[in-house]
Amino acid sequence: MNYWMVKTEPNSYSWDDFAQKGEDVWDGVRNYQARNFLKEMKKGDPVLFYHSGKDKAVVGIALVSEEAFPDPKDQEWVAVRIKVKSKLKNPVSLAAIKAEDRLSEMLMLKQSRLSVMSVSKEEFDLILKMGS
Repeated sequence: MNYWMVKTEPNSYSWDDFAQKGEDVWDGVRNYQARNFLKEMKKGDPVLFYHSGKDKAVVGIALVSEEAFPDPKDQEWVAVRIKVKSKLKNPVSLAAIKAEDRLSEMLMLKQSRLSVMSVSKEEFDLILKMGS
């Protein structure tokens, strides 16, 4: 099993938008490294749902429900389908992530522009603990 993070601007697509649907296609990714991460996602993999922009916080957990397939908007790229698992009791802010030494190697801190990225099991579990 692998662990992931997806990032979105809440004013264009928020956790609440996603939760209303229950499941949705994660498409529109136009970065080669992020695309490669999408291709690695397997059904059942857990996903941290991160609000970028002014919110800057992990707000929920999703699960990969369908592995990579051609992006409906551009067949040269890929998409996955993810489904809602749970909203975090307490959002985990970027400031809190940066303040936690055990998260200092997170890819999101080193390549902040990526919209899809891997996280380690330890990072994932720690963020869940911080959000409970």
